[in-house]
Amino acid sequence: MEAIAFCPAHITGFFKAHVNQDETILENLGSTGAGFSIKQGVTTSVKINIKNNEKENFQIITKGYKSDKTNISEYVLKEFLKLGKFSNLFFDIKHEITIPVGYGLGSSSAVALSLAFALDQALKTKLDKKIIGQIAHNAEVNCKTGLGDVLASYYGGFEIRDKPGAPGIGHVEKIDLDKISIIMICFSPISTNKFIKERLPQINGLGGKMVNQLLESKNYEHFQDMSLEFAKYVDVMTPRMLKVVNELSQSNIKCGIALFGETIFSMIPKEKENEVVKILEKFSDGIIIKSELDEIGARILHN
Repeated sequence: MEAIAFCPAHITGFFKAHVNQDETILENLGSTGAGFSIKQGVTTSVKINIKNNEKENFQIITKGYKSDKTNISEYVLKEFLKLGKFSNLFFDIKHEITIPVGYGLGSSSAVALSLAFALDQALKTKLDKKIIGQIAHNAEVNCKTGLGDVLASYYGGFEIRDKPGAPGIGHVEKIDLDKISIIMICFSPISTNKFIKERLPQINGLGGKMVNQLLESKNYEHFQDMSLEFAKYVDVMTPRMLKVVNELSQSNIKCGIALFGETIFSMIPKEKENEVVKILEKFSDGIIIKSELDEIGARILHN
């Protein structure tokens, strides 16, 4: 029994956290906000065999960019083990991560969601697609690695999350765009959990207003302006990020900030791609990623 699934990376430009302390149902927690999914992400393969003499009933291997923790994968696996008599099975799980981890690209949600899709296929549990999404969402909220990335990358594309929660509970409005390029530069990770704890009141005040504004304009350039304003307001801009933003601005190129990471993105028409790359290449300490929107969202890969 085996299966392979893919989940795109997701970048959030601004958000409002919905984390009511009295709320015990993880599916209802999350965030509203706006962002987009890209072609790179996490591909997860699951191979299931009969357990022999192994102490554990699983192994998790990461290829590409390394994740420092496997707790989110273990959470997802444990949820699936509750769905049947699987104690005699050994799970060989491989995550291939093609985006830097901890840089605001939603790598943990892509790990959780790709694994949930692959396990459902391999175990033939035949869950409703939204239930698969809810397991991944709960893993992310429980492990405190994010709030809204699972809902967003489940659907893909350029989206506004106007109701918080897991797939099936939260709501996403997708915005159709002509073909654009997305160019990013990633410098270093930022702890999402630390930021959400320390800055919640100021994050929520501005993030909520911005959701309503973008629902009206539905414009990706407006989205980038708001993302930049949001990042400055919650004070995540480092001096080198500011340098990149200023360089792009001088060439009349709009950009935004991935939350939370020391990562700048620019959504631009195809013909401006080389100009943006040329500017970003001046900053040799960053990782440059060239991509496009992933409009499909998380899915099984039929090899």
